[in-house]
Amino acid sequence: MFGISPIGLALWLMGLAYFYRFWPKLQAPTTDEGLSVNPATTEGYFEQVYGIAGELRELGVTADSDFAGRNILDLESLPGSPLILALKSGDEARLAPPADQPVGVGDVLGVLGQHGLIMDWAQSHRLQPASPTQHLASLFAPTHAGVCEAVVPPTSRFIGQNVGLLRLRKRFGISVLALGRSGKIFRQDLRSHDIRAGDILVLHGAWRDVSHAAEDRDFVVVTDYPKVEERPHRLAHAGVSFALAMVLALLTDLPLPVALWSGAVGMLVMGVLTMDEAIRAINWKTIFLMAALIPLGWAMDASGAAAWIAQEILLWMGDVPVWLLQLAVAVLTTLFSQVMSNVGATVVMVPMAVNIALAAHTNPTVFALIVVLSASNNFTSLANPVLSLVAGPANYRGRDLIRTGAPLSALYVLVMLVMVNIVF
Repeated sequence: MFGISPIGLALWLMGLAYFYRFWPKLQAPTTDEGLSVNPATTEGYFEQVYGIAGELRELGVTADSDFAGRNILDLESLPGSPLILALKSGDEARLAPPADQPVGVGDVLGVLGQHGLIMDWAQSHRLQPASPTQHLASLFAPTHAGVCEAVVPPTSRFIGQNVGLLRLRKRFGISVLALGRSGKIFRQDLRSHDIRAGDILVLHGAWRDVSHAAEDRDFVVVTDYPKVEERPHRLAHAGVSFALAMVLALLTDLPLPVALWSGAVGMLVMGVLTMDEAIRAINWKTIFLMAALIPLGWAMDASGAAAWIAQEILLWMGDVPVWLLQLAVAVLTTLFSQVMSNVGATVVMVPMAVNIALAAHTNPTVFALIVVLSASNNFTSLANPVLSLVAGPANYRGRDLIRTGAPLSALYVLVMLVMVNIVF
């Protein structure tokens, strides 16, 4: 299983050295366009559109504070009050504390606002500032909670009702941070506004609570957010299932699919995820792509098309050294990987590469390995799923990928061919 590890290690070191040496020259110049805020940058987007900005701080209620015995609504009505997003009382912590929730000595408030304003507010009311998210870190984790936009549809039961009377914090654990209507943004005295069709509500809460509240269809969440229910109490079960799968794969003679399947079954049995979640996690596009490409590769081999193409390549190239044939296979596979997935490029190219090797009376295993490694040599197009994930948030354009990735792909081919011939 680890026979090709030296090749992977060499490629990894080559990539690190490449970026360490040339990154200052390859980095895209900073422009105003690159700095513009877009919805993919969530925090910047809500700051630009709704004016919701600042930092999260924790404020402890001391014995000298005038907050003891008052409720959340009273605190929010005070001049200069930041957004109160969470409350820790004793051992219990929650987001979106209800308006009638009393506050006592020793409680911790999780607030959002400008640093200076929060400090002034804390000093005025004898609150003890704590390290940011010292007690409430898990509640404010981006994977657990965040800010989102929701639109009120014409069929909503919220229409005509007062924001305060909806009691979203008590019913769902969701705070309303702002309201958008006809190009105007309202952030103050939200409880007095009546809901209208088409209003945009800016909400903060746990993603699980947002998902449950959206099931009633009184508002439609338009911000993408994690919809899988978190089960932190199942972390140990997930670790055991994963470890079991790895042990079976590495230390036994079980086929790799069976070993990994055992880990997946373990997670289902122990409640780490449900069957519906497991089914939704399957990338059906990949399944059907493989279902189409595997017969295509078999057909190319069985029909003689792969052998014919191999012979034509050999006739065109003439009597050349084996390393030139390897280079041709590597370059051709790399080109295929720019327009299709690495799996697709592998399935199409392996039969052809094997036939080229057989016709040249050399080792077909080496040629097949060259195809497998070259199929991952895509650093210039969004056919690479990893590049597609980072290109949007990082505001990378096509020419940025080509300028950075083309030299890296060339080095990849050279290092890969040298290492394959050394190892094999």
